[in-house]
Amino acid sequence: MSGHSKWATIKHKKAALDSKRGKIFTRLIKEIVIAARNGGDPDSNARLRTAIVAAKSVSMPAENIKRAVMRGSGELGGEQMEEITYEGYGPGGAAIVVEVATDNRNRTVSDIRHAFSKNGGNMGEQGSVAWMFDRKGQIILDKEKAPPEDDLMNFVLEAGADDLRDQGDQWEILTAPDAYIRVVEAVRKANIPVESQALAMIPKNTIMLEGKNASGIIRLIDALEDHDDVQNVFSNFEVDEKEVEALA
Repeated sequence: MSGHSKWATIKHKKAALDSKRGKIFTRLIKEIVIAARNGGDPDSNARLRTAIVAAKSVSMPAENIKRAVMRGSGELGGEQMEEITYEGYGPGGAAIVVEVATDNRNRTVSDIRHAFSKNGGNMGEQGSVAWMFDRKGQIILDKEKAPPEDDLMNFVLEAGADDLRDQGDQWEILTAPDAYIRVVEAVRKANIPVESQALAMIPKNTIMLEGKNASGIIRLIDALEDHDDVQNVFSNFEVDEKEVEALA
């Protein structure tokens, strides 16, 4: 994969910018609210426990986390949100999955459709591209802060992971959804710094984009991620690292 950047890698490199914009706090608060619907006790609610760990990893204040849990569990009032997944194609035929959390379905679907059409994409029907992805736990590590490859491979497999992938200057740990929490907790207990963690849509295959298609897909995904209701965007493209640098 030398010389190539997958969307997952590009996404993690953009995380610092998202944090500066406050976007990451908004996304994590929504995730906590939604997760807490199934109970406000993180010990018995795996999704909530994961969301709280992610929030703490970006230094979210404990009071913010507490209020989000109370809102989701019904102890505090507020607009109720629903989760919706949209699917479509971007420039060059790249598949895109967009996960949102919204209190106004009509507004959000109109905005997402507009973002697709304005940036050279097409919004599809439910199921049109989701089959190209697998739901997996995804944990990203900085290679410089991680153990040697053989040691790390043995450790994560023993913890229950499915695979360890080389993503240039990062390691990508993939797990089955039901093993995700267990592997995250094992990695953190071993004091291995985690760059990011999420239940993600991992593409079964990727496509290489160049030129206008490469710049177009990144503009489209930027537009989608900038929307306040968007929680996650997943795609199956790769671009040359030189093109990423030129766009940056």
